Amino acid sequence: MLLYNTFGRCCARLGWRWGVLFSLLSLASPSVWAHPHSFIDIQTTVEGENDTITGLRMHWTMDPITSADLLYDAGKAKSDSEIWKKLAAEVMANVLGQHYFTEIYRDNVAVKFQPMPTEYHLSRQGNKAVLEFVLPLAHPQPLKGAPLQISTFDPTYFVDMSYQDKNAVRLAPVLAEHCKTALFTPKPSADLRSYALSLDKADAPDEDLALGKQFAQQITLECH
Repeated sequence: MLLYNTFGRCCARLGWRWGVLFSLLSLASPSVWAHPHSFIDIQTTVEGENDTITGLRMHWTMDPITSADLLYDAGKAKSDSEIWKKLAAEVMANVLGQHYFTEIYRDNVAVKFQPMPTEYHLSRQGNKAVLEFVLPLAHPQPLKGAPLQISTFDPTYFVDMSYQDKNAVRLAPVLAEHCKTALFTPKPSADLRSYALSLDKADAPDEDLALGKQFAQQITLECH
């Protein structure tokens, strides 16, 4: 399944634990298999220095089902153990393979990222796994100029990656006096929502449709 391939947890590796889970879920409402299948709660802090925007500090909280295998592998290991470091590296490698699942545009031009995060960390929060990392821009962006448009999403919409509200978008103290953010949540058409609901666990949406992007929230960052 795409989600577990994406985060390094494929169904074959999950074995009987996921087989039992899938069997149980198959007895429930068909809507359990509708897109999206998994959910990630996002918090983002825009970072900067010397009158520039330098990157994004991401905090991703995965839902319990998405988290289950990671937490099982971690067991009761301490947060600074080699097991957690190894799991963090596996998850981060797959996030990097998807370009951080993030797009930033300024004046209709894509803003490039550095190929590696400056830091990353995986931890447990109850029955949820939390990935934290810093996404650095390849070139710091000056505060003055066109607003930045920031979106984080899974292109297939297999995973819903969303902000709970505008308070989940923050500014580093150095930017607080100079910048403001706005969070836009799209309202896809009834036809598009029905199409997403019609997809089961084995279906992939039409690539030309850019399904995930049409459901993606957008941050507008404006500075002076």
